[in-house]
Amino acid sequence: MLFNMSTELNISGMTCGHCQTAVTKALQGVPGVKDVQVDLQTGTAVIEGQADVQALIAAVGEEGYGAQVRQERPDVQPNS
Repeated sequence: MLFNMSTELNISGMTCGHCQTAVTKALQGVPGVKDVQVDLQTGTAVIEGQADVQALIAAVGEEGYGAQVRQERPDVQPNS
């Protein structure tokens, strides 16, 4: 079995589609990230994979936005 994490972050400072794209690309660049969904309306990002949470927060911060962990949970998936 492979353990992946699903991490949800609250993102502050996003005001437009460009912001959403910048946050998405920043999170996709973190090692271990498999999928990213950023929602501008709710100010949240859901990250799937095995990435370090502090690295996720730092990547968002480097783009000029704030990030806090909202929820973190392990997902169990069969090995592929």
